[in-house]
Amino acid sequence: MAEAREAAPERAGAWLLPVIRGAVAIVPSVVITFSQDHSPMLGLAVFGWWALGAGALIGALSARLIADRRSRWIFVANGVITAAAGLIALQLVVGGSASVALFTFTVAVWAAVTGILELFAGIRARGRIAAARDWLAVGGLTAALALVFVLFPLDPVTAVGLFGAYLVVIGVLLVIGGLSLKWATSGVVASDDAAPGSERS
Repeated sequence: MAEAREAAPERAGAWLLPVIRGAVAIVPSVVITFSQDHSPMLGLAVFGWWALGAGALIGALSARLIADRRSRWIFVANGVITAAAGLIALQLVVGGSASVALFTFTVAVWAAVTGILELFAGIRARGRIAAARDWLAVGGLTAALALVFVLFPLDPVTAVGLFGAYLVVIGVLLVIGGLSLKWATSGVVASDDAAPGSERS
């Protein structure tokens, strides 16, 4: 039983999930970085469109690519929550209700819930699933974002800029983590393929 818990099987293409998550996070960070407008309206709009798209992708890809059943459903739930938060943010933009308080509150609630979920998935899968380290890192950063937004009074420029910086960090982290997972998997496959030949020689 203890040996069975040492490692969980990975589905082919599992590395695509973190790479796509990372790439999708980097895109809105570029929009924020190169925009002179760091108003709550921009922050809510960028968060809304990113969360809606990222949530749909996370949910769909997690259902296909995460082999561990409980981890899979944690990330499906994470995707649904993220997409729902995006819809709420976009409704605030359409309704003209954007303010720094609403922006920080919306992002903080989303970050707290999804960060804790990802941390839980990482802690539970630690030592069994290769991606667990990335889940722990991203979950911790997301939960930390929630704490900063709740504990510190932020002006619009700082709040929107901080969200953009968060997206850059997790984007780069996820892309590197996904590519590392791909290379590690390729190395294992190559070793397995070489083993029979080496025995014959």
